Amino acid sequence: MPERVDNAAGRLSGDRVGVLSIGMFWRVRGLARLLETLGRPVWLSGLARPGAGVVAVAGWGRKAPALRAMRAAARWSLPFVTIEDGFLRSAGLGVQGVPPLSVVLDDRGVHYEAGAPSAIEADLQGWQAIPEADIAAAAELIGLMRRHFIGKYNDAPDLNPADEAGRSRPLVLVVDQTRGDASIAGGGMDEAGFIAMLDAAVAENPGADVRVKVHPDVMAGKRQGFLLGAAKARGIALEARAVSWPSLAARAARVYVATSLAGLEALIQGVPVTCFGLPFYAGWGLTDDRQALPRRQARPSLEAVVAAAYIRACRYLDPLGGPSGSAVGVARHIARIKRSDAEFAGHTVVMGLRPWKHARMRLFLASRWGRVSFATDVGAAIATARRDGGRVAVWAARAPDGLVAACRAADVPLWRIEDGFLRSVGLGSDHVAAASLVVDRQGIYFDPTGPSDLETLLETADFDAGVIAEAVRLRRTIVERGLTKYNVGRAQDVVIGAKPGQRRILVPGQVEDDASVRLGAPWVGGNLGLLKAARAAAPDAFIVYKPHPDVEAGNRQGAIPRDVALGFADQVVVDTSVVRLFDLVDEVHTMTSLVGFEALVRGLAVTTHGTPFYAGWGLTTDRHEAARRSRRLSLDELVAGALLLYPRYCDPETGLPCDVWHVVELLSARAPQPAKGLRQRGLRGLRLAGAMLRSALAGLRS
Repeated sequence: MPERVDNAAGRLSGDRVGVLSIGMFWRVRGLARLLETLGRPVWLSGLARPGAGVVAVAGWGRKAPALRAMRAAARWSLPFVTIEDGFLRSAGLGVQGVPPLSVVLDDRGVHYEAGAPSAIEADLQGWQAIPEADIAAAAELIGLMRRHFIGKYNDAPDLNPADEAGRSRPLVLVVDQTRGDASIAGGGMDEAGFIAMLDAAVAENPGADVRVKVHPDVMAGKRQGFLLGAAKARGIALEARAVSWPSLAARAARVYVATSLAGLEALIQGVPVTCFGLPFYAGWGLTDDRQALPRRQARPSLEAVVAAAYIRACRYLDPLGGPSGSAVGVARHIARIKRSDAEFAGHTVVMGLRPWKHARMRLFLASRWGRVSFATDVGAAIATARRDGGRVAVWAARAPDGLVAACRAADVPLWRIEDGFLRSVGLGSDHVAAASLVVDRQGIYFDPTGPSDLETLLETADFDAGVIAEAVRLRRTIVERGLTKYNVGRAQDVVIGAKPGQRRILVPGQVEDDASVRLGAPWVGGNLGLLKAARAAAPDAFIVYKPHPDVEAGNRQGAIPRDVALGFADQVVVDTSVVRLFDLVDEVHTMTSLVGFEALVRGLAVTTHGTPFYAGWGLTTDRHEAARRSRRLSLDELVAGALLLYPRYCDPETGLPCDVWHVVELLSARAPQPAKGLRQRGLRGLRLAGAMLRSALAGLRS
């Protein structure tokens, strides 16, 4: 059972928590895991007294099944724990079938009933005792919620930055609620109170743009609110657009609420809030309160309120399947989803992709406000994208002839897609799915003939201290764990036959028909030309040649006969991880291989004979000039750009967007297990069949 914490929802200890309603586990996926901080959930009939080890009874809210459970808990002299949706619930609505990522657990009362103390209120009365770690987590959470406009449901796109709301006149928002919301009566409000709130907002803000924020269900006629008729009668504008509440609230000069969580979300956005009811966050000196609650005498900070509500009262799932989650982790997850939603909104027509990759590409380009389709004909792809105001995206190394010119002529945006730099345990040519991709709107990182998003980022970005600190940590972790792009080859010991003191150079081979070689090093002459150039540059060095894994596997072009290679190299090493070689050499000579970047990360000297993305920044010895690259970068700035800011990461199991740290953990846990011969070919076939099936099913669903 997970370790318990000493806070309002974690005082109980035991093996099991009893529930009388099995239905809530069917309705709320993941609820059993969310309750594990109390104990393993077990069903109780409500008739017989529970056995030993049951420390509490739990029920959802204050509806009939929960009230029955409360009465049973009282009969058995057991604590009752109220379950409610958490304040960072999900990226989508429950009515749309989106399961919660958090719940509130309250063993004192329920947070929306002001008539009696709740666990959150008890925490805030003694807020000075909230641990500093929780306050720090709350401060980080507030920063995330402000930057990314995160709220409870996150079911709508953010307000367009060009929108005029709050620009010419102060914007005042009056938040309506739906009838039947338990927090309304629990917070001392009724219909007359809502009308009084609306009239006060108008009277207190002369000249302001006063709008009633109407619930979408009210506008759709599915539910009833309190202010729709009153607003129309008074000539007050309705704000019913499907935009995220935090992004709208951030434009306001003031927000008026009855008991809605929208008030706390507005406070988090730094907006003054007037409360006509008594929500759990009112009465502490942070809001303008029109009702008094004398027992709330403490004056906690906003960070303390957020700590009590979001950090301590809630329990979280790890969206990516880990044993438990956190408020900050869920907020980051929601931010990633919102970023994908915004970035990939509209229609993306994808070209140049083998069918087995279609399902995976749908996940990487997923947007709740977008659509992904696939095409093989250039004209049809451009016509579709132009008709829908979308764009064409192409696997960069497989762009059809004439696509670039045709998109430019039709004024259709063209995006290029490629694997990221921490990809997988296994090769793409073996049909192993990628955990990272890059989506480039200018060019692509391996094509130095024109600018790319990565090059522009490295040339112009302001790398703040936080990003650099994360890059330092990432670089050290990669080195400590021996991670590379593909993480293939056996972790076997290798003996380099160099003489003591002799300079040792690693020359990594590449796939010779790879676009990065064709575009970034056409003058070198392939792998053999690279070996010749390395030997010419270092005639007395001990040169180790390592063929590319795809070439070793027989999947791609670029093989050099061993005897020919040994005419310029002193040793040829196969079927081993490149990580083993980094500790045995002094430097790397390469055309455009990512091995050069991986060597830089490990502190080795690197000479480039082509123009890879990491050349031209003052970190490498370059045989060919990169004229556009004028900035001198530190190694950690390069790492930040290439591994933190440029790629997109996706969990291979869930298909959800993730961060680089999740991918690092996955790659670290999956040690390479190379197979050979018939077994290798059989595994490739199985992976291909599985990927094709996933793509077919995804196509049917779309």
